[in-house]
Amino acid sequence: MFAIISNGVIALLVPAGTAFEWDSIQYPQNWCNLSSPEEKAAIGMVDVVYGSQPSDVYYWISQDAPVYTGTVVEINYTATPKDLAQCQTQAVDATNAAAYSILLSSDWMVVKAVETGGTVAPAWNTWRQTIRTQAADYVAAINACTTVAQLAALPPVQWANDPDYVGTP
Repeated sequence: MFAIISNGVIALLVPAGTAFEWDSIQYPQNWCNLSSPEEKAAIGMVDVVYGSQPSDVYYWISQDAPVYTGTVVEINYTATPKDLAQCQTQAVDATNAAAYSILLSSDWMVVKAVETGGTVAPAWNTWRQTIRTQAADYVAAINACTTVAQLAALPPVQWANDPDYVGTP
């Protein structure tokens, strides 16, 4: 995105790849891509820089009005935290669903062992318990958060690899 500045004020916002008219001149949709920095400066065009946008999982987000800083136009965001209890519930549900999904592919081993009176390989039992422990620990961390900011700052779970995992060299 670009902006045209006239007399120190944002006169026009121009999305990249969009035709626009300025000062009674029609510019084609590829003009911003093909023009030099000097050509852009000649009509008062500057870059639009967006600030980092918080996660919409945890915040209601609104885009602030563009502000000309003297060299670029900045667009930032206002983030209003969502309800902590609802965010925690969603995060717990997502964690439990991920653990369930990870374990699902090896459930057949447990079923077979029960049906045939056999056993599940110890490495697989250990791995399955590790996944359950990771999920429980993460749920505890989620529930320990007292603010949405703390919840949003939690790093994602780094789930353990199953015993047959072969990493890329």
